Amino acid sequence: MVGYDPKPDGRNNTKLQVAVAGSVSGLVTRALISPFDVIKIRFQFLSFEMLTELVHRGSVYDAREFSVHFVCGGLAACTATLTVHPVDVLRTRFAAQGEPKVYNTLRHAVGTMYRSEGPQVFYKGLAPTLIAIFPYAGLQFSCYSSLKHLYKWAMPAEGKKNENLQNLLCGSGAGVISKTLTYPLDLFKKRLQVGGFEHARAAFGQVRRYKGLMDCAKQVLQKEGALGFFKGLSPSLLKAALSTGFMFFWYEFFCNVFHCMNRTASQR
Repeated sequence: MVGYDPKPDGRNNTKLQVAVAGSVSGLVTRALISPFDVIKIRFQFLSFEMLTELVHRGSVYDAREFSVHFVCGGLAACTATLTVHPVDVLRTRFAAQGEPKVYNTLRHAVGTMYRSEGPQVFYKGLAPTLIAIFPYAGLQFSCYSSLKHLYKWAMPAEGKKNENLQNLLCGSGAGVISKTLTYPLDLFKKRLQVGGFEHARAAFGQVRRYKGLMDCAKQVLQKEGALGFFKGLSPSLLKAALSTGFMFFWYEFFCNVFHCMNRTASQR
C-alpha cells in the first residue's frame, strides 16, 4: 500500500524501511528507464508517506482518500523538484545542444552557464515545472490508489492473487493518465529551460524565443495550433507507463520484503 494507511494490510514497516523501499524502487526503475531522477524519487516516496500520516493524525480526513493522495503526492513532488531542478536543467541543456557541442563535460556546462547567465539559470523553467509536477505527481498517487480499488472490484478472485501484476498495471495506468493531463505544462517547461541557449540549437532549424510561461503558451497555440501542446506525447506516454509502473511495482515489492523480514525477526 502506498501512503499512510491507518488500517495497514499487516505490514509494520519503519520510516527508514519506507525510505529504503522508495530509494531502491527509484534506483531500479531509473536504471531501466532513465537514471537522472533517482534522487527525486527518494525524496518523493518518503515525503508522501510522512504527509499522508500527518493528515491522518492531524485532521479529520481519511488518509486513503483520492483528494488526500492528490494533495500529498503533489506537495511531495514539489519538495523533491526544488532539490533536483538544477540537474533537470543540465540534462535538458545537454540533450538540446547541437553540433558543435557547447558543453563538453558536466563541469564545463556548470561553469559556462553560471558565468554567462548567472546562478538563476539553474532554476529556469521552475514555475511551469512546479505547476506541472503538482498535478502530475498528485494524479500518479491518487490514480494509482483508485485503479487498485477498481482492479480489485473488476478482477475475478483468481486474478486478485497476483499482486505484483496488479501493482505494475495500476502504476502504468496512473502514469499514462497523469502524463496525458499535464503534458502541455511539461512541454512549456522544456522550451523555457533552453531559453538563452538558442545559438546551440541553430542547426535544428527555426528557433523560437519565449518571454515567459504565458508567452510560450501563446506562441505555441498561434504557430503550432492546439496539437502543438501535445508534440512528442506518444514516446512520453510509453516512458510514463514504464517508469511509473515499475516505480510502484518495485516500491510495493520491497515494502513486502521488509515486512517479511520484520515478521521473521519478531518470531525469533
